[in-house]
Amino acid sequence: MEENEKELIAQYIGQDEELRKYVEQHAKYEEILEGLNSKVYLTPDEEIEKKTLQKKKLIGKEKIYEILSRYKDS
Repeated sequence: MEENEKELIAQYIGQDEELRKYVEQHAKYEEILEGLNSKVYLTPDEEIEKKTLQKKKLIGKEKIYEILSRYKDS
């Protein structure tokens, strides 16, 4: 994320529940993915979990950008 987007998040996270939810989810998914990425070998189930988390993280990031665009336009 760019600096201005981080500033918008910091500015509106306290008053926008939806934004807070997606930012927290994104951070949680990132933390889990870091744990999976630190492993030398992933089981097939872990590979599926990794792909699923990456997709969820991307969807959440798109939602964050969608919310931020509303604030940029106003």
